[in-house]
Amino acid sequence: MRTDTNDPWLARALAQPEPEDHMARRILDAALEQFTLLGLRRSSVDDVAKRAGVSRVTVYRRFQTKDKLVEATLLRELSRFFQRLDTAVAALPTMKDRVVEGFVVALRHTRAHPLFGGLLRLEPELVLPYLTVQGSSSLSATVEYLTAHLRRAQQAEGRPDEDPRPVAELMVRVAVSFLLNPASCIEMEDEDQARAFARRYLAPLLDA
Repeated sequence: MRTDTNDPWLARALAQPEPEDHMARRILDAALEQFTLLGLRRSSVDDVAKRAGVSRVTVYRRFQTKDKLVEATLLRELSRFFQRLDTAVAALPTMKDRVVEGFVVALRHTRAHPLFGGLLRLEPELVLPYLTVQGSSSLSATVEYLTAHLRRAQQAEGRPDEDPRPVAELMVRVAVSFLLNPASCIEMEDEDQARAFARRYLAPLLDA
């Protein structure tokens, strides 16, 4: 699976997670359930079509290949995650508050998500490359999202007009590292511990 963050299709998918086509939504719902239960390798387009109650031709008409179906499913979940994160931090008064709570929400969501967490357990050999050596697309998309948020908060608080992108990327990389390998001398078992970590180590990066 390959994505390009400059691809307008990717931008549209992230901006509008739910396709207007009811049948496409039905197929994506079935794909999410199928991939969550059995993983990507053991799931076929036929399996998704059967679970959705449609023909395989109907699936191919909308998604062309299994790779594109997988990509669309993952992008929809990524966009839904962004929406949940937006909701969680929208009412917080300061940029630092948003960074702290955003880190907590991101860690909780990715660990508990049935697809992301499930795939890490079921098929780590397939998922890990897209979070590491082949993860430039997902990393770039997430960094761009966070950068935009930091820039808006920066302007609202009258902070110096500096590029928040390096801070955004560092925060994303830290969150991904804890997702991939939670074993650490840093206690991060519950949300209070994650919040304390973010307040002590991540929020000060805004003043760096």
